[in-house]
Amino acid sequence: MKTLSRALLSALLLTGVAGGAIVAQPAVAQKKKETGPKLSPEALKAAQAAQTAIAASDFATAQTALTQLDTAAKTDQDRYFAAALRLEMEQGRIRVARQANPNAPVDQSRLAAPLDALLASPLTEPSRKGQMAYIRGQLAYEAKQYPQTLQYWNQAKQFGYNDPNFGLNMMRVKEQSGDTQGALADLNAELQRTTAAGQKPTEELYRYGLARGIKQPGQALPWMQRLLVAYPTAKNWRDVAVLYGLQQGSVATLDTPQKIDLFRLMHHTRSLADQYDYGEYAQKTFDRGLPEEAKRILNEGIAAGKIPAANREYKAMQTEIGKAIANESPLGPLETKAKSAGDGKLAAQTAEAYLSQNNNAKAAELYRIALQKGNVNADEVNTRLGIALARQGDKEGARAAFTAVKGTPRADLAQLWITSLDAPVTA
Repeated sequence: MKTLSRALLSALLLTGVAGGAIVAQPAVAQKKKETGPKLSPEALKAAQAAQTAIAASDFATAQTALTQLDTAAKTDQDRYFAAALRLEMEQGRIRVARQANPNAPVDQSRLAAPLDALLASPLTEPSRKGQMAYIRGQLAYEAKQYPQTLQYWNQAKQFGYNDPNFGLNMMRVKEQSGDTQGALADLNAELQRTTAAGQKPTEELYRYGLARGIKQPGQALPWMQRLLVAYPTAKNWRDVAVLYGLQQGSVATLDTPQKIDLFRLMHHTRSLADQYDYGEYAQKTFDRGLPEEAKRILNEGIAAGKIPAANREYKAMQTEIGKAIANESPLGPLETKAKSAGDGKLAAQTAEAYLSQNNNAKAAELYRIALQKGNVNADEVNTRLGIALARQGDKEGARAAFTAVKGTPRADLAQLWITSLDAPVTA
């Protein structure tokens, strides 16, 4: 009985994914005298005809030969090579279609049947089955068959297949099937597994968790903090600040004083990024009666090239800021009066003026007096006491002040400031 080369499958390399689509490029070799699995005579004849036609990209002839092979197949080996050749033919069709029009969509669903046959075959090497099951899962995913996708991908894992994005892809499928909680549970497990293995989870995993966590009660802030602790970049700090309280539909609804403190956090983490950030921060502080801070932020924005020096709007703002500063009274007399006042209101107001001037030592002193005398918004005062201390590098003092903040949303804002103490910006 004649034989057909077993190199057919060993050379069948499913080589990856491009743009979410499978690009499979097998190579087939045939050595007539090579020892290997034996096919029944009718099956061998059809297989050889199919292989020759596939090599010539004559897919019509190959299809006829493969139909004959399916009919003639009597053994596991016959069926194994029938599936392998059909997979090769379909891969050839995809390759030719892409060469003819690289930008046109290509139907890859016809890869499913031969892959299923090879996965079921006892002759398919287990080392190949993992990759085949993964690709078969991709086909199911593209068809929006999410339970089948998970089935094939779990099978791929059982065969030992691994891919850097495997876990994330599994989570996405669970979410798209409606199981958001299951996806987040898988994410937590993946983060723990990766960390336990001495590896650092990818930033994409944390961003995935944040994007889903903000839709779950009480999960937004923890996911923000996890991302920032793992990847404390200026970009991530800005993204979190905007997501938390500066965009339409943000996690928290902040009033102007709270937004100013959020902008101060962005300044502290070097995450002010563009004209809007600098301009909005300056405008809010100016409107709040803090012209020194507004002037400093505008000047920083211009020096950083984020605000055009010739911009009429900002030149007009600078003029108004200059007038306001010229009309300000010295803080010394207010400080003296605040220290002898019956409550802490004037001390808190004077401390705010010092904070806006970046005189953080004086600001911290007066904030503490305000808290001692009372009759002030303790959550606001503690937030700003923490800011003054953080600016001075007193991390433990700042942490204690931020920890004392209890009200909503200031408590969350204070927690973000604490995160900035634990995860200083890296770039």
